Amino acid sequence: MKKIIWRDYLGIAVGAAITAVSLNMFLIPNKVAAGGVSGLATVLHHLLNWPVGIIMLAFNIPLFIIGLKVMGARYGINTLFGAAMLSIAIDLMAPYTPVLTGDLLLNSLYGGVIGGIGMGIVFRYKGNTAGTALAAVILNKLLKIRVGQAMMAADFFVIVFAGLAFKSAELSLYALISIFVTGQIVDLVQEGPSTSKAFFVMSSQPKQVADAIIKEMDRGVTVLQAKGGYTGDPREMLLCVVSTSEVTQLKEVIYHIDSKAFVIVTTAHEVLGEGFTEVKI
Repeated sequence: MKKIIWRDYLGIAVGAAITAVSLNMFLIPNKVAAGGVSGLATVLHHLLNWPVGIIMLAFNIPLFIIGLKVMGARYGINTLFGAAMLSIAIDLMAPYTPVLTGDLLLNSLYGGVIGGIGMGIVFRYKGNTAGTALAAVILNKLLKIRVGQAMMAADFFVIVFAGLAFKSAELSLYALISIFVTGQIVDLVQEGPSTSKAFFVMSSQPKQVADAIIKEMDRGVTVLQAKGGYTGDPREMLLCVVSTSEVTQLKEVIYHIDSKAFVIVTTAHEVLGEGFTEVKI
């Protein structure tokens, strides 16, 4: 158990450091206030010349106290650790982090990508860096406001505030790009790349199709009990998950037996268990 806890803290620290690099190298120097407390701190840093990390910590302390009461001690400790690590990393690394380019589009894209990787790692190890993410969770618990809606509202406010403070609508538009990219990368880091596909198969010959998949592809098949919405007739639907490279082969196996089979293919971002990714707790 102690090993797992220390692994989580190490993961949160690494994620926070990567996020700090994205802010210091791409976003903060170029006034790209990509939402959240970091975006608000970026604006105040350029207006008042205060350290970004200290500003973020000052905003996060009251959020942490509320979160501790609402979410519980373990969540609160991980959040405090993540928020503190990010604030410390930003201010300690700022003097030594080079600014690679002044191009706003490049800064928005690369800041979003690297920041998304860092935040994704933090979330993957059960951490949080407080800010609007924590505020959104608290509002969800207390007022039943959806987390996504609360975060969007907070980010929108910060972006508008930054545009007014810097007198530049262009900077706000670039901040939107960075927020979008960050969200996509966070999901990718948490869920993994789309390397597997899930097949849902409706066939008049489910037994023969299932046997063929098991025999020819050495893949497991799950039989789901279904019912026709129009006819009300009971049916069997097959579920099978394969790697992307096996998609064509599975289609051939299915349609060789039943040329009229109804097949739905969806993306499975993360598949755990035998034949796929080993589960590590």
